[in-house]
Amino acid sequence: MTVSTLLLSLFVFLLAFSTCHAHKEATIRELRVAFNENRVNSRQLVEFYLGEIKKLNPVLKGVIEVNPDALYDADRADREREAKVPRSTVGLHGIPVLLKDIIATKDKLNTTSGSFALLGSVVPRDAGVVSRLRKAGAIILGKASMSEWSNFRSLSAPSGWSPRGGQGKNPYVLSATPCGSSSGPAISVAANLAAVSIGTETDGSILCPAGFNSVVGIKPTVGLTSRAGVIPISPSHDTVGPICRTVSDAVYVLDAIVGFDYNDGEATKKASRYIPYGGYTQFLKPDGIKGKRIGVVRNPFFVFAKGSNLPRIFQSHLQTLRQQGAILIDNLEIAGLDTIFNATASGEAVATIAEFKIAINGYLEALVTSPVRSLTEIIAFNKKFPDLEKLANFGQDIFLAAEATNGIGDLEKAAIANMARLTRDGFEKMMAENHLDAVVTPGPNISPVLAIGGFPGISVPAAYDNKGVPVGICFSGLKGSEPTLIEISYGFEQATKVRKLPTFLP
Repeated sequence: MTVSTLLLSLFVFLLAFSTCHAHKEATIRELRVAFNENRVNSRQLVEFYLGEIKKLNPVLKGVIEVNPDALYDADRADREREAKVPRSTVGLHGIPVLLKDIIATKDKLNTTSGSFALLGSVVPRDAGVVSRLRKAGAIILGKASMSEWSNFRSLSAPSGWSPRGGQGKNPYVLSATPCGSSSGPAISVAANLAAVSIGTETDGSILCPAGFNSVVGIKPTVGLTSRAGVIPISPSHDTVGPICRTVSDAVYVLDAIVGFDYNDGEATKKASRYIPYGGYTQFLKPDGIKGKRIGVVRNPFFVFAKGSNLPRIFQSHLQTLRQQGAILIDNLEIAGLDTIFNATASGEAVATIAEFKIAINGYLEALVTSPVRSLTEIIAFNKKFPDLEKLANFGQDIFLAAEATNGIGDLEKAAIANMARLTRDGFEKMMAENHLDAVVTPGPNISPVLAIGGFPGISVPAAYDNKGVPVGICFSGLKGSEPTLIEISYGFEQATKVRKLPTFLP
């Protein structure tokens, strides 16, 4: 592509963007009011988002596929609202939702993890979270793009890229990473291609794209949301959570998708005890920060590049937390952090590649129909069609390492035990000794700590660096601490209101 052609394409794109953003970004609360006042209906809303996808997705590549039945589903939602069906007046009823392309839907949409290897496969049923969304009356708008196989195929594959979806673009700085693997859900809600979206995280895949695309991401306690029907990486790490423009929207979505699922029985049964009576929206309190004990781990999380504007901004954010009534316990340390950051030394790499082979084979075997039925066949597909999968560029080294494993043996059990020890002696001990409600860190870099412990975290827009790239602030805590994290995150968001519209800088 010539420079003149590129500039012309960018001009047309920005013109389309400025036209579409004459429409105000609407929250779920605002959409509910508009529904109730008959100022907009679900069909009009879906038509609007489909129009935005048509205009902006050729550049952003945040959406991999739209639901051909979305307008039909919108008409049904409108009929239910007109008939005053009880569920039609609350929550996500009539709200369009985008799903990361590893979340199964038993409809006309594909579920492929961004890979041609699963194109045309048929799932046995909706994923557990999709069943809950449909029960709430949400409209499945389509599948969002992602890093192929959730960034678990190759160490050299770029974040936000997949063969089916192409390279996702950061809507703030197009040349910057959108981060992954839930890149598409974050890109799409940031650019107003959907009202809300749902991603997944194994280690950083919600918190990182949320931060880099200036949106809110909730990584729930493992097991709080069902993973049934979600293409797996690691059952001990995987979790499903919302990616939205505001904390309140993310909490509305969280309320809809949490709970016990027979098909993910052990994990969801254990975590369901954390779900508060009355749900999570009751914790959307503007003064939610008041009285909270928040830990500050400066090294290495508050270390920034020389000349960066971020030290000043995050120091200001710490001051805001104090002004809002938080008690900050500063200069804390997480024991064993260097080991945790080394996936080989911590045991995370050893455990997850073994878990992946078992879990992906189980998922593939349960499909009604599929071009591939095992990790062995995925690897063979990639070798047979290297142009489709761009193997010449990115390889499949993680897949090959996983294929060489043989279940959960002594080595894997030792790795799992080591992660448990690091968690107990590190994050959990620091939280207990200092009586902390939460920990605050810039960006998503705490994700390995949360991953090996199954802990929750919430990323909220916090800054834009010298180049205009967004940076999030992460509030994290122990298992089941979502109510406290929501109070802090919502209080911070309302006190700072950092998020702004995408800038589409080149």
